[in-house]
Amino acid sequence: MPAENRLVNRALQCRPFVQLLTMPETATTCWVITDGAAGNERQALALAGRLAGAVRVWQLEPCAPWSWLAPSLLLGARLALPAPQRMQFSAPWPAIAIGCGRSAALFTRALRRWSGGRTFTLQILNPRIAPSAYDLVVAPQHDRLAGSNVISTLGSLNPVDDNWLADGAAAFPDLAALPMPRRAVLIGANHRDVAIDTQYCVALVEALARQYERHGGSFLVTTSRRTPALLAEYLRSAFARFPGVFWSGVQDGPNPYAGFLAHAQSIFVTPDSVNMLSEACAVGVPVYSWWAQPARGKLARFHAALVQSGQLRLLGQQAPEHKPPPLRETAAVAVEVARRWRVFRDSGQVID
Repeated sequence: MPAENRLVNRALQCRPFVQLLTMPETATTCWVITDGAAGNERQALALAGRLAGAVRVWQLEPCAPWSWLAPSLLLGARLALPAPQRMQFSAPWPAIAIGCGRSAALFTRALRRWSGGRTFTLQILNPRIAPSAYDLVVAPQHDRLAGSNVISTLGSLNPVDDNWLADGAAAFPDLAALPMPRRAVLIGANHRDVAIDTQYCVALVEALARQYERHGGSFLVTTSRRTPALLAEYLRSAFARFPGVFWSGVQDGPNPYAGFLAHAQSIFVTPDSVNMLSEACAVGVPVYSWWAQPARGKLARFHAALVQSGQLRLLGQQAPEHKPPPLRETAAVAVEVARRWRVFRDSGQVID
């Protein structure tokens, strides 16, 4: 199979869509439930892709009043389903259901009741109710969630591994011709706990320009779908004077994100996104970030944990260059989920 086709197949694990994905070598059925947010769906699909033979993706947004109180309000939860999907969201129930995000947590919880306890329910991220409402919860350490049925991770779940990177490199081979060192630059957007605005980006470009003056190389720059259009255009203009590639949407061609990570010798990530930082740290090259003021809340705890573990450094920090071990937690989480699901199945509660 051509490398570009393999990359597309792997990308199915991260794209927002509603359809059936067939994965060979196992008969386990799985439903992935999210509100359609790309970051939530990416995590759930990354885990499901390592577990299930057939994965059905549901994008569900509960209506009021359930949307206000999800996942606490379980009474009448069938009426919270969007009308076109109410009849489809029914038996035969899956062996495993994976939800990610607060809205999905309502339906993952309800499935436990609707299936008569035969569906193994797993929720990614803190559901904001007791973990005992689910068979298993996978949450990052900065969520500060504990329990006998809680698996804690440092970062977010993602599909980045050696095969994913090899496919990314093969799908975008021209990037290898750019001057080294190649630095991937991943730009997000404002977050309630940290500002990513024009002032921030001006200072960032100046800092990266100083690196270019000392070491040369090139920049592989991508914005996210959350990046405001005006900020993206400023960045496009600011990076135009350096060798490299700038991508900000379909107008720039196929998304080279996987190729950027695969071909980079180092990665800079804005500090607003747990997912982007986690995926950058999964590559196995030096990862940097920068913030004018320390973040607050859970995001600050996440930054501190990455720095303490050696996965993340501050841009401009005077320290020897190093290659940290890749932060790849998804495979280990999948092994533990599969083990717990088999115990659950063998207890007689699951009819596969």
